[in-house]
Amino acid sequence: MDQLKHIAIAGNIGAGKTTLANKLSHHYGWKTEFEAVEDNPYLVDFYKDMKQWAFHLQVYFLNSRLQQVKRIRESEHTVVQDRSIYEDCYVFAKNLHESGNMSDRDYHNYLELFDSMAAVITPPDLLIYLRADIPKLVGQIEKRGRDYEETIRIDYLKNLNKHYEAWVKQYDIGKLIIIDVNQLDYLNNVEDFALIVSKIDTEVHGLFSSQ
Repeated sequence: MDQLKHIAIAGNIGAGKTTLANKLSHHYGWKTEFEAVEDNPYLVDFYKDMKQWAFHLQVYFLNSRLQQVKRIRESEHTVVQDRSIYEDCYVFAKNLHESGNMSDRDYHNYLELFDSMAAVITPPDLLIYLRADIPKLVGQIEKRGRDYEETIRIDYLKNLNKHYEAWVKQYDIGKLIIIDVNQLDYLNNVEDFALIVSKIDTEVHGLFSSQ
């Protein structure tokens, strides 16, 4: 798998991206790039007042993700990334705009910024989308116990899932694996994790056999 440079794990809040990134890192010896959550200066305020802080938060994430992509492409190692830059735009920012939490002016400004970035970056060699229903997401969110996530509404998660499915359906800029994680526990179940590894190995071998 030396030719594989950039793997991104996509999925809703609580889908299990960070856990899988850690597991894959240990299994394959890949480096990791995690989402800027703990040091994010806007996240707590955002969940208290989405309308006021939506634009600030999304620009912060966009810049953070761009820096990650830059580091990944400059690295000598294979890197697995917790969430892609495309989700920021096509799922989260789009959802905030459609729900009335980001104004037309801010959204168009954001889209222009994203388009400028998208034109100069390389998509992931492989995107892994973790598909999870609401009960799974809620259970995972409650389990990790982040105070600011206690205010996340069910309809917010539902809308994000809707945008995720629409985005994945038209995703055509690289290889894609869709994994339904509703019945999986790859943190504690070796067979569940082996299933995911098998899917990745199959996809990667096909990815490079034609090159």
